[in-house]
Amino acid sequence: MRDCASCQRSLPRSSYTANQYSLGVGVSRCAACVHGHRNDTPSAGNFDSGRYNISSSADVEMWDLDNPFSEGSFRWVAKGTYTSGPRHGQPCVVKWFKTGAVFEADYFTLDIKAADKALDIVNKFNELNIINKSVKVNVPAVWKFQNPSKWAGQHVLCEPFIQNYQKFNSNSGWFDDSIPWGEAMQALSHFSYHISGGQFVLCDIQGGVYQHEVVLSDPVILSRNRDYGVTDLGPVGISSFFSQHRCNNFCRSNWMKLSSPVQIFRPVARTTMMRHTVPTRQSRPDSTYLYN
Repeated sequence: MRDCASCQRSLPRSSYTANQYSLGVGVSRCAACVHGHRNDTPSAGNFDSGRYNISSSADVEMWDLDNPFSEGSFRWVAKGTYTSGPRHGQPCVVKWFKTGAVFEADYFTLDIKAADKALDIVNKFNELNIINKSVKVNVPAVWKFQNPSKWAGQHVLCEPFIQNYQKFNSNSGWFDDSIPWGEAMQALSHFSYHISGGQFVLCDIQGGVYQHEVVLSDPVILSRNRDYGVTDLGPVGISSFFSQHRCNNFCRSNWMKLSSPVQIFRPVARTTMMRHTVPTRQSRPDSTYLYN
């Protein structure tokens, strides 16, 4: 890491051109400053792109609890209905863990943390008017099952329901290039790296496209320090993203890029997860540190 002589941010070597990096500490200027992106830096002061529950309670029918409409490798997803607040009568989604899920202890906290970081990035993205719709982020809240059932007392994440759900990219470098929205969301991922000075990539972007906005849910943040849980693949995930990314009409030419990216993960549509601690290479069987 090195402090940029212009913006004073502590940035990785990949944020500098070879020429600037060779100038040494106290003189090097990051690529973003060299190419003048600071005139393109949004303030995000007037934006709140969050989509909130605006409610304190919801009902989920017992049939829906026993037959959730979506099942991941370690959690259930069921549809409910808000019973209070401005969203009264509107659909919501609750997500909770299967018995024995190994991530439950910290997953809720990290899920909300990732949503907050995504919201900060999307606020800045919206201010630049790169696309003709605003981008929204579902902001989940931790609730608890109250009804008398086998799930009573268990914590859940609750957020507004999204229509026409689809996935635009993943956290391993895969993206859907068959539709324009796939390219737009790839640009959002690229922008997140640029605006964070190479510290983060917002990815695993999925949600629904509406008439005036696109709403996202379950975002993944790839970070330099792997601060966002088992879906945060860290620097190797960032490298994998840029190994697959090709700038499109929504990207701007002055946005920072990772130099010499390497494909570490096989690009797949599903979310890739990685434990924070794994056995040493000598004792680890092939491919056991990754699972989906």
